[in-house]
Amino acid sequence: MEPPQIPAPGAPSHSLRQEVYDHLRNEMSRGGLQPGSFLDVNQLAARLKVSRTPLREALLHLESQGFVTILPRKGFRLNPLSIDDIRHFFEIIGALEAATMGRVGNSLGAADIERMHQLNAAMQEAVAACDFSLYYELNTAFHEVYLGRSDNQYLLGTIRSLKQRLYDWPRREGFVKAWEEDSIRNEHETLLRLLEAGAIGEAAAYLRDVHWSFELQQRYIQAYFFASQGNREPRAMD
Repeated sequence: MEPPQIPAPGAPSHSLRQEVYDHLRNEMSRGGLQPGSFLDVNQLAARLKVSRTPLREALLHLESQGFVTILPRKGFRLNPLSIDDIRHFFEIIGALEAATMGRVGNSLGAADIERMHQLNAAMQEAVAACDFSLYYELNTAFHEVYLGRSDNQYLLGTIRSLKQRLYDWPRREGFVKAWEEDSIRNEHETLLRLLEAGAIGEAAAYLRDVHWSFELQQRYIQAYFFASQGNREPRAMD
């Protein structure tokens, strides 16, 4: 693990905290820090060649996002995702994306919808090529077309943080092809048809009740998050 770059003398104090945070997030995404493991703060500070203060501040940020649990005078534990975590995240993301669509949907023009069509087509090509990293980037851009119209940075920060918890902890090499194909060919296309018809309320409801429905997506969720681990998590209770 390469230590973060120490900022030059006189640089803003927050820059080292951000460097440490970015470094840890990158390691988490790459799989260098695995969910469920325990790390000693002193040992990690020594490894990164930073003091405990910026490391602890970075960890507090990660704790606020749900990535870690800080254990007083011990260190910190990297939180694994449970099936209930995923259910709660889907519920929150669905509610917030639907609320955003309800507020900004009427501001989307023909160019925005065409951009979403282009991204969706590119996603099909990425899935056909089994390039999940590209698919993930395109899918994020698809949703950002309308999310980016919101000026509510607290709402957007929550959505983006929860998506990172779902898909970057760590970033998986493979994916459930049927899930991505269903999302592209059915859900995204349905959403686009609703937007083209000016049915913003229906589009918002569709995001919440279908696209981000834990119950409707649960078979894919089980396959993506748990089947590859060799021990399937218990199914969530209705």
